[in-house]
Amino acid sequence: MPKPSPPKRATVHDVAAAAGVSRGTVNRVLNGGYVSATARTAIEAAIAKVGYVPNTAARNLVRRRSQAIGFLAMEPHSLLLEDPNIGAIMLGANEVLSVADHQMVSLVVDSYRDTERVGRYLRGGFVDGAIIVSARAHDPITRLITQLRLPATFVGHPPDLHHSIPFVGIDNVGSARTITQRLLQTGRRRIGMIAAALDRDSGADRLTGFRQALGDRFDPSLVAEVPLYDYSNGVKGMRVLLDREPLLDGVFAASDAVAAGALEVLREAGRTVPGDVGIVGFDNSSWAMRTQPPLSTVHQPAREIGQNAAELVLNQVRGTEPAARSILLDTSVVWRDSA
Repeated sequence: MPKPSPPKRATVHDVAAAAGVSRGTVNRVLNGGYVSATARTAIEAAIAKVGYVPNTAARNLVRRRSQAIGFLAMEPHSLLLEDPNIGAIMLGANEVLSVADHQMVSLVVDSYRDTERVGRYLRGGFVDGAIIVSARAHDPITRLITQLRLPATFVGHPPDLHHSIPFVGIDNVGSARTITQRLLQTGRRRIGMIAAALDRDSGADRLTGFRQALGDRFDPSLVAEVPLYDYSNGVKGMRVLLDREPLLDGVFAASDAVAAGALEVLREAGRTVPGDVGIVGFDNSSWAMRTQPPLSTVHQPAREIGQNAAELVLNQVRGTEPAARSILLDTSVVWRDSA
């Protein structure tokens, strides 16, 4: 018995015939052009009647557009799942892209193989632009995006930032300086820092702000360098600091997740917080409220960062904004019981 033929897909010609208008008039409606209200009503009714579904893929091929924006997270897979800030940035970006009828494509770059794979994907024209999170200096993906002249926006700004690519971020130096000064005002005198991610702008800038706040009291031996903004690195960094200075009475952790790991080590060591040691974090993420005591921290507007990054990319895709425009968003100190 022969297989039944698949149902015939409705075409623009079918819509035009049902509405009693020309194919050109139907195409103007589909492409956002002007037609009379009467014609538009008739065409919309005909689309519903014949079950017409626009062939977006074919239309995008003609336009040389994918209607997709890549969200490139230059982080290990484990950190991508653990870091609530990246999730908030992603959600903020997706809100704006969804309203603009663009799809967000998540691309995680965690290895050399990922770099090669994502590079091929970008060269293939599968996205119209990119939002780049946690780029490091001299990153090959950044160089490729520049070579392709792909509309893009950095979240933060790597040290070798190409001025043709805008960025959205915060003043990490000023924010770190402010919360360290607030910690100093509680009477702490031996303050250390767990400095994470010094290979990117946010980590290096937060260390700079910490150093500026301490001035002549800055002691490089009281800086524990760790590679990532995560809980396990907070544990490692805090153990290093206690080994170097058992009488430490203050800690600036480069992120809330790092601070949460540090708190666990302080508890194990029998050090009370904030009695013996005052500790502050950075981000005002969900980590800040899950710790005991709740963390004093810097509020980073992660969702708004994502929203602005998406707007900057879309403006470049549409050709409505200069490519060099960048945005710094405000932060604030949120003071809780940990210090």
